[in-house]
Amino acid sequence: MAGLERDAAILPAVATDIKKSDSFSIEKSPVDHELEDIHDGLVFPTEEEKLTLRRIPDAIPWNAYLIAFVELAERFSALLRSIMELLSFMFVFEINVPRLVVSETFCTTQTNYLMKPLPNGSRTGAGGEFGQSGALGLGQRTMNGITTFNSFWVYIVPLFGAYIADTFWGRYKTICVGLGIALVGHILLIISAVPGVIDSKGAVGAFIIAIIIMGIGTGFFKANISPLVAEQYKRSKMFVITTKDGERVIVDPTLTHSRVYMFVGFYLSYTLPTVVFLCCPIVLYIGRNRYVKSPPTGSVLATALRAWKFCTRGKWSLNPVRTWKNFRAPGFWEPVKPSNIRPEERQHWMTFDDVWVDEVQRGFKACGVFCWYPLYWLTYNQLNANLTAQAAEMSTHGLPNDILSNLDPLALVILIPICDRFIYPGLRRMGLNFSSLKKITLGFFTGSAAMIWAAVVQHYIYKTNPCGYHAADCSEPKVSPLNVWIQSGAYILIAISEILASITGLEYAFTKAPKNMRSLVMSVFLFTSALASALGEAFVALSEDPLLVWNYGTMAVIAGVSGLIFWFSVRDLDAREDELNNMDAGHLGVEHESKEIEKA
Repeated sequence: MAGLERDAAILPAVATDIKKSDSFSIEKSPVDHELEDIHDGLVFPTEEEKLTLRRIPDAIPWNAYLIAFVELAERFSALLRSIMELLSFMFVFEINVPRLVVSETFCTTQTNYLMKPLPNGSRTGAGGEFGQSGALGLGQRTMNGITTFNSFWVYIVPLFGAYIADTFWGRYKTICVGLGIALVGHILLIISAVPGVIDSKGAVGAFIIAIIIMGIGTGFFKANISPLVAEQYKRSKMFVITTKDGERVIVDPTLTHSRVYMFVGFYLSYTLPTVVFLCCPIVLYIGRNRYVKSPPTGSVLATALRAWKFCTRGKWSLNPVRTWKNFRAPGFWEPVKPSNIRPEERQHWMTFDDVWVDEVQRGFKACGVFCWYPLYWLTYNQLNANLTAQAAEMSTHGLPNDILSNLDPLALVILIPICDRFIYPGLRRMGLNFSSLKKITLGFFTGSAAMIWAAVVQHYIYKTNPCGYHAADCSEPKVSPLNVWIQSGAYILIAISEILASITGLEYAFTKAPKNMRSLVMSVFLFTSALASALGEAFVALSEDPLLVWNYGTMAVIAGVSGLIFWFSVRDLDAREDELNNMDAGHLGVEHESKEIEKA
């Protein structure tokens, strides 16, 4: 009766407020109807069935594949370049084509571009038949610093891109604007590497401006593209079906989202991704009327922060340990739930229901999980520069030193379907719950193993190189007799850790965020990489001879120890995985007020 009286008391006020604003409406949008009707007629599992029935993913809607083309454009260039480099390598040995012919087009990367000097007589960066490709000649330490800044920049801008999308433009429009900005950056990147510019002082400035502009564009669509892809699958609750073989199984939306994230010279190498990016606006335009597009809902972040601040009242202490315990105590979020506040005491910003508060709580817990990711990205970022530089210190036998970095995307292409089709289903059939947090933990350990591999390789480079602990300063042909392919283990292990930690992190960010805060939570996940880049600046001093063994060893220890601590800190969340994933969707603002009228 008390609940009915409270509803009756607030109904006139709510109705009056709605009449005052033309933007308020008790009518549900077609998208709201579709999202609710999508579960009609489904059979939901019992608690016993959740423990006993096998779980499978649902089919992925084709819209998700269409939007994923934009993400594919970012990855396409590395895979294409690796294929062409392998073909060029075959031409060198099988047809005896001079290496200069193919090297100018495909066999250079950002690492060589920044670190190595422009070869004598070259205007494109190509190193000739046996020379090392290069351009700016800034050295390994400066190269590593610029690369680290670039990683920091492209992962801090998504915070702004997510705010713009969630508050004003929506994800689709923000992605389109981001693509336009990124294209401008790509064009400047090409200009920085064309003959006549690459050999001038202006090349460094053009390159820096290009990566800053590209970072803005990338940040706008990086925080929004993955949630937009995953939103194309609209079901959020588990349901039971019977397969053709007569087996009753649970279709788990979490596994479906996991499958979505699982799949879904210099100037010419920079031109390739630019050409592919030009196709992205066409694809987005063709499908503009077919996508599921969540509208912006105003300043969701401000409301969430106000709710958190409201809950902290009376819980602060001069003792930081006491404050920490108060914030983590059960029932921390209960004071801000509307059901616990009398109508006359509600503040103007409390336009949400109890379930939305539960969603925000879940989102905050997810962001707590992400706090450990900067320590993982420290390990992963070694892929960007130091491992490529390490390859230049070994015998490449005519192979470009940067080609092995392409083992990472190639390994992902091979291993992702294997994990999705065989390993993960096999573990589920065996009754093993290989949950998201368990995958992330194993990702930390696999990244640590990759760094141990790299440290051992570096030790033997120093041991066998004619220049000893100053191997990077050796000029051709004074390199270690070790074959460059012994690096393969480090790249493959990093690829495995990326599947376990990086891809699963994207999935975790989407499934644990409130519907109207998905871009924001996704940007927090991406921001952890920016923090890792900032931390990485502290290790730049280790990124040169004779300290590289210490560099890789330090990264291995950090990843291993942090992975162990990570698991002990998230065990309770792992035990509540199903509970968190099957939480009902809450309502905020006008949507919540419409629900209040319907209930009354």
